Amino acid sequence: MKDKDKIDHELESLPSGIAISWGLGKQPQRGPKRELSIKQIVQAAIEIADKEGLSALSMNRVASSLGFTAMSLYRYVPSKDDLLLLMQDKVSDIPYPEEEQGLDWRERMRRYVKICIKVFQDHPWFGDIPITSVPITPNQLKIVDVALRTTRGLPLNDYEKMSIVLLLSGYSRWCGIIMKDMSMAIQAGKSPSEISGRDYSAALKKLITKERYPDLYPVLMSGAYTDEYVEENTVGDDFDFGLERILDGIEHYLTFKESQR
Repeated sequence: MKDKDKIDHELESLPSGIAISWGLGKQPQRGPKRELSIKQIVQAAIEIADKEGLSALSMNRVASSLGFTAMSLYRYVPSKDDLLLLMQDKVSDIPYPEEEQGLDWRERMRRYVKICIKVFQDHPWFGDIPITSVPITPNQLKIVDVALRTTRGLPLNDYEKMSIVLLLSGYSRWCGIIMKDMSMAIQAGKSPSEISGRDYSAALKKLITKERYPDLYPVLMSGAYTDEYVEENTVGDDFDFGLERILDGIEHYLTFKESQR
């Protein structure tokens, strides 16, 4: 088999959704070719999911919003799973700031994490789609590329760089999902003091005993568990605090690597 034929075969073996994301999907030979496009379908699906969540999303719903039948959509996007993958890739197409001179690696990593968290904030459904593989679509690979940019110049091998990318991306995902859940709770009518548990602090102090919860008890009584005395908080924002500790760990590892040279 010639090299070109081998490459073509490998591209043809890509799952349909991934192939479509790279522009490799075959255009339908029949149907409303001039009136419908993959871009329109994906955008309509994103708009529905942004407003109503993934539970409201179906091929029928998307088709109806565009004025077509579900069968028309299947000529362009073979399945709902393919549509979800294309939606994820589309919302991952976000502008990244050009690399600025003078920024150290910690600041680059901070910016990367904030960019990732914003995707979850702008599109709350994003984190509801299970992870089934490493990023393979073009825009999600762009995110990986930007993440790797934060490690440029550091004394790390490729496996170490990818592990750090996974660490930062995982923290971004966790923060994004938690922030999304809290935002949705507020939209549903909960107050910030309910979410923090501050409204229930007095009741908890009567329910929690030192004997049953020996380590939680002093934390609860100090007010730290429910953030009862905000002015006494020495940590600040929990998410920023967690990120800084991750960066401290990476810095410690870099120092260790340098000492081994």
